[in-house]
Amino acid sequence: MTNAVLIGIFLAVYYAVSIWLCRGVRFTTKDLCLCGLSVALTMVLESIRIPLPTGASIPLASMVPLMLLSIVCDYRLTFFAGWVCGLLAAVLIPGWAPVHWAQFLAEHFLCFSCMAYVGVFGTDKRWKLLCGLLLASVLKIAGHLFSGVLFFSQNAWDGWGAWSYSWAFNLSQNVPLCLISAAIVLCLPLKSLKRAVHKEEHVCA
Repeated sequence: MTNAVLIGIFLAVYYAVSIWLCRGVRFTTKDLCLCGLSVALTMVLESIRIPLPTGASIPLASMVPLMLLSIVCDYRLTFFAGWVCGLLAAVLIPGWAPVHWAQFLAEHFLCFSCMAYVGVFGTDKRWKLLCGLLLASVLKIAGHLFSGVLFFSQNAWDGWGAWSYSWAFNLSQNVPLCLISAAIVLCLPLKSLKRAVHKEEHVCA
């Protein structure tokens, strides 16, 4: 009961802050196309997984498309794209099949939409980008961790509690995923990509 209350408070704060950050967002046709492309790429990469001895599996850098949407375009768009990913993952990816309706709030919506926080501090300085990558990674790991405690504790190995099992299971897949995705993003020509997107906006205008 205590776990559920504490996790519920965390989720309430996360969604309250996320919705507040979305204020003033407006969708253009280009924005919808970029969101759709990011969602599609995320779903494809989430479907390609490397199995681990723990029973977990590492998706193929599936965080990158939503990270790029947050950095190159507008982080507010990534919240909406992430929520769409959360819905689609439940249908298209067996590993994301929910066991309880509340899992959508604790894991599905959070673990994709949190990629928006990559760009929340700004992207003009490398340290700002690193802070955003760290925050997004921590939030994603937290979402999986809390979901494991609430909904999958019955799968814990002999002698393991809900928290220790969830830590071991989720860190084994999400720490490598976050590190690989962040490394790929940092190696990309982000300034050039951002200029290309905004140049296209001026041309369309």
